[in-house]
Amino acid sequence: MQISSIPLAQSVVLLCLSKGINHIVISPGSRNAPLTISFSNHPEIKAFSVVDERSAAFVALGMAQQLNKPVGLLCTSGSALLNYYPAIAEAFYSDVPLVVISADRPVERIDIGDGQTIRQKNVFSNHILYEANLHSEVVTDVYPNDEKIQQKFGEAKLHNQREINLALNTAIEKNGPVHINVPFYEPLYGLVDKPTVAPLLIEPNLASKKLEMQEVKPFADKWSKAKRKLIIVGVLAPNSIEQQYLEILVKDPSVLIFTETTSNLHHPNLISRIDKLIAPLENIPNPAEAFEKLQPDILISLGGLIISKKVKAFLRNYQPKEHWHVGTNQALNTYFCLNKHFDVTINHFFSVFFPMIKEVESDYQAFWINKKNQRDTHHQAYMENLPFSDLKAFEYLVQNLPQKQLVHFSNSSIIRYAQLFKFKPHQYIYCNRGTSGIDGSSSTAIGAAIVSDFPTTLVTGDLSFFYDSNALWNNYIPHNFKIILINNGGGGIFKILPGAQENPTFETYFETKHQLNASHLCKMYGFEYHCVHQETTLADCLSHVFQQNDKPQLVEIFTGNEPNDVWLKNYFKYKTKN
Repeated sequence: MQISSIPLAQSVVLLCLSKGINHIVISPGSRNAPLTISFSNHPEIKAFSVVDERSAAFVALGMAQQLNKPVGLLCTSGSALLNYYPAIAEAFYSDVPLVVISADRPVERIDIGDGQTIRQKNVFSNHILYEANLHSEVVTDVYPNDEKIQQKFGEAKLHNQREINLALNTAIEKNGPVHINVPFYEPLYGLVDKPTVAPLLIEPNLASKKLEMQEVKPFADKWSKAKRKLIIVGVLAPNSIEQQYLEILVKDPSVLIFTETTSNLHHPNLISRIDKLIAPLENIPNPAEAFEKLQPDILISLGGLIISKKVKAFLRNYQPKEHWHVGTNQALNTYFCLNKHFDVTINHFFSVFFPMIKEVESDYQAFWINKKNQRDTHHQAYMENLPFSDLKAFEYLVQNLPQKQLVHFSNSSIIRYAQLFKFKPHQYIYCNRGTSGIDGSSSTAIGAAIVSDFPTTLVTGDLSFFYDSNALWNNYIPHNFKIILINNGGGGIFKILPGAQENPTFETYFETKHQLNASHLCKMYGFEYHCVHQETTLADCLSHVFQQNDKPQLVEIFTGNEPNDVWLKNYFKYKTKN
């Protein structure tokens, strides 16, 4: 095995390996050659080459989501590094561990006119957990005799090794992005047959936090007295909550559980169509009375960010007396009333909490589950009579998705349509909700597909797909990868926003109408292309495509530009007394 002759490059690679970081996505360049050579030549490292740095970063994000451990990113100096920023921001807000490694020029070469050189130090400071700015290490043919120079060389080496350790440990311990900036002097392509350094190793702290009973008891006492408790679950990895704890919660008559598509939780007594429950309450003669009946005394939030704007508005306007967040992820004050963060795993919290609580009589769950069942009946009736549209296409998609599947949804209207449907327990749902951008959905799904044992399907809208079309530009897409592209000729979500369509520039600058299709991209990147223009052929097409695993498949469903927004708005027009 040949490795770079530069000791600093060796230290980066060896320390990554020592901490189990063995997947790295590399974008081409010259300044990063010492690291590219060392990572790609190492037999224990799985290296992937992705040209577009923006896409590469989201590919790494998708890998890290599935592997549940840090994935490395490597690029050359200059603007290449800046293209990582959208995925870094997503990782920061979604608690996904990424290790960003950038090559750089020595500090004295910055801002003097050298090519491919920018100010890389602390470039991600607002959205990064740790920035390790390493010192340049001069490599000489003959080791200097001067003791002061020897001391300087030794101190620089130890400083760098410590900084690399601290950055990698932060990614592991805190589940988020870190940045290691590595300046190199030329020459860059020297090789040796084995490492010449044995870098300092600082082990990460992997000890799990534990709750003490005395810390939990005051909160358990409050819980036991409250007659209305709401649990809201945001983005959550599959199998995050043990079924025994979920069963305890749903059997408590004073507990109501709101989930989203990205919560990956399943039980008949969960309310998964939150907007369908809340929207009709806004249009009754006395909405305040209904919302006060729904208002919880105690709110517990689990998981990551929430999609539903309606539930955010409800909980901000009708705040609980107590809001506790449970989990090792970031505790966000989404509803402006957060007063406790239990920074432990959800299962550990419940294991300590449940033995200390008492059940209280309440009709809170029964009342709202009855409303939920009424809304479900209306959902079925509405869908039966719905013409071919975005919403109808989603119904066919959900009906035809295979049982065991990794499903990535793009943002904007696509994930909101998904919120209106129920998925099976082994259909694992993902969406980049950290920043909710449309820019990297395809790349993230492909990164997940590369490392997942499950077949993967991306469900995307047209703007998101065409925006991230470079996601298809790599050699690692599995043959069983599927893309379902719903093409309504523009950004349909803007049509449902109040007042947007009244603007004379709406079609050009908001909806951005177009007549593009994916056929040429499929031909260029080796996807089997299918197009559907009518409802009568959609089910058969989807059924056929999900059986094809010898080549990546793309189904483009043309739903038309009109009147998808009308059908969606009418979906929520459910008449209710309360």
